[in-house]
Amino acid sequence: MNMQANNADQFRRNAKGHLVPVEQIKDIDRLRDDLVTGVIGRVKALQEEMRRVKADIASEVEAFLELSAREYDTTYGGKKGNVTLSSFDGEHQIKRAVADHLAFDERLQVAKELIDQCIHEWTAGSSSEVQALVEHAFQTDKEGKISTARVLGLRSLNIKDDKWQQAMQAIMDSIQVTGSKSYLRFYERQGQDGPYRQIPLDVAAL
Repeated sequence: MNMQANNADQFRRNAKGHLVPVEQIKDIDRLRDDLVTGVIGRVKALQEEMRRVKADIASEVEAFLELSAREYDTTYGGKKGNVTLSSFDGEHQIKRAVADHLAFDERLQVAKELIDQCIHEWTAGSSSEVQALVEHAFQTDKEGKISTARVLGLRSLNIKDDKWQQAMQAIMDSIQVTGSKSYLRFYERQGQDGPYRQIPLDVAAL
């Protein structure tokens, strides 16, 4: 233990992974290193505390909802577990939103083929903008995944073509729910009758 402590006092690892004797490091570089390392340590501790608090709050909210449903027959929130809880004076709110993680199965390729057929059959002048939207929607990211939001956005196009409508239905049929994630947000009312404003937990927003 003492040898490791002494080694840490005598050497510091640089960006290339090399151990550099402390006496060869400029004072300003050591001070900068001390500042960044110390701050990041505190930030990571804060991050861990926020994870713990979030888990505690989520458990407390779930326990309250179960108690309410069981003993008081009160229904909160909307579909898929979305819930808004307000304080008695209406000054504060807790909102829990549950978002599904979506993915597409092999039927998405059927939709893409139908869409390509539509674009090929339409005149070039009327399909060029649609073609650009389609190509953008089906682009993959660095991990090879297709954006569900962009693909589903194609359904907002007001196109009555039967084959296009078949493609849109194929897109909907190809959607698979692969999981869900719960989000907690906290709000405070601005004035007696003012709007609710989210209480920021992002350090940059404080």
